[in-house]
Amino acid sequence: MALLTRTLEETTEQIRLNRSAKYNLEKDLKDKFVALTIDDICFSLNNNSPNIKYSENVVRVEPNSVSLEDWLDFSNTNVEKADKQRNNSLTLKALVDRVLSQTANDLRKQCDVVDTAFKNGLKETKDARDKLAVHLAKVMEEIASQEKNVTVLEKAILDQEGPAKVAHTRLETRTYRPNVELCRDVAQYRLIKEVQDITHNVARLNETLAQAQVELKGLNRRQLALQEEIQVKENTIYIDEVLCMPMRKSIPLRDGDDHGEWAGGLRPDAVC
Repeated sequence: MALLTRTLEETTEQIRLNRSAKYNLEKDLKDKFVALTIDDICFSLNNNSPNIKYSENVVRVEPNSVSLEDWLDFSNTNVEKADKQRNNSLTLKALVDRVLSQTANDLRKQCDVVDTAFKNGLKETKDARDKLAVHLAKVMEEIASQEKNVTVLEKAILDQEGPAKVAHTRLETRTYRPNVELCRDVAQYRLIKEVQDITHNVARLNETLAQAQVELKGLNRRQLALQEEIQVKENTIYIDEVLCMPMRKSIPLRDGDDHGEWAGGLRPDAVC
């Protein structure tokens, strides 16, 4: 691994040097093309050419100009550097091929180990997903049962409205009995107790309804959590089984004979 890392670093550096040499050659070539175009224009000028004119201080030496020797040395140096980097690249390529040959068998063994890990991991993930699905089904049953309880309690509370209104109306109406007829008789006490009983029952039903609604909210939260966990497992299974496994099978470890030897370079269909 250390050799492969060091070779990769050397390759990266060589690529940088190659790009630098390529940039210098291209820039030199571009400058020469511009200079050649200017000289062609100058060569084509004559006494009858349009746009010829006097220029001030035309007989001067530009401060950034170079000598003929420097001009020749500059281009020759660029070519020599490019040739040197090309030779270095060829030498490095041979080294890379040797390193790849050394690591091919290790990659094949590691691939088998990873494939086994993938299969075991997939089995464990699917088992966990299935257990979560069973638990989710139970939670859904509990939700349905609790929703039914809530409906029953709400109906029971609603059913108390009629008797409560009747009792209240009776008590209120009996307050209009005249004079001594406004007696706290047995019917009066029975009506008062009926109102108290109904009020107590409604309060108890509302308390039970509140508890049922709290439990229902908890079940709904548990349902969402389980569904999210199952979705995470499904995503993991999809990534490993549908995306990663076929991708791994499409990666060739070598390009050569049947003895596992590296033939050099990369296959055209290699996944990089």
